[in-house]
Amino acid sequence: MFKRRRRVRPGLVLGAFFLALAALLIMLDLSLRGTFYGIAEVKAVQIATNAIQETLKEQVVDQNIRYQDFIVIHTDSEGHITLMQADTVRVNKFAAATTLAVEKALENFRWQSFSIPLGQMLRLPLLAHCGPNITYHIMPVGSVRVNVLDKFESAGINQTRHSIYLAFDTSVRIVVPSKSGEAVVTTQVPLVESIIVGSVPDTFVNVTGGIFGSGLLK
Repeated sequence: MFKRRRRVRPGLVLGAFFLALAALLIMLDLSLRGTFYGIAEVKAVQIATNAIQETLKEQVVDQNIRYQDFIVIHTDSEGHITLMQADTVRVNKFAAATTLAVEKALENFRWQSFSIPLGQMLRLPLLAHCGPNITYHIMPVGSVRVNVLDKFESAGINQTRHSIYLAFDTSVRIVVPSKSGEAVVTTQVPLVESIIVGSVPDTFVNVTGGIFGSGLLK
């Protein structure tokens, strides 16, 4: 006598297929979640940094900022530099206004969404722009702080370049599917500079160390 083979029910096969597919998707999600967050974090910091730099450029153009607006140079009767003095009131006013403008620019990201192609997460150059886009959000958190810095460096024979920078420091929250976290955004942007011909005087009231911050971003 021949044993009768049991017929496999189509429902069991279909159920096993969907279970295997669900398990595969869960494993794929777990393996790509960290990669996606890492890429989103890099892009979020880049977007915030570009916003800070563009805001500073706009402030400089709108207010027609020049080196002479921040640094007052005193000379003797022979034209030699005897004293360089920072106009701290003007520096403080500009830094405070720029901080507010930067916060406003970052606040505009709160309701925007950004996307990354799935192919980019797979780290395949040929598929970097392919696949469905996965969205993430950027939200500013904390206050924007700016530190005014300056630097002297040689610019040739008997010439010195004096540069003034604004160093920004803030944080943004990155929200991706199933994960969120904060990233620190730090960038140093040149403000103004000038070439000083002759020796730099020993007496110089510099602008280094001024820190400004404004309202809390929630």
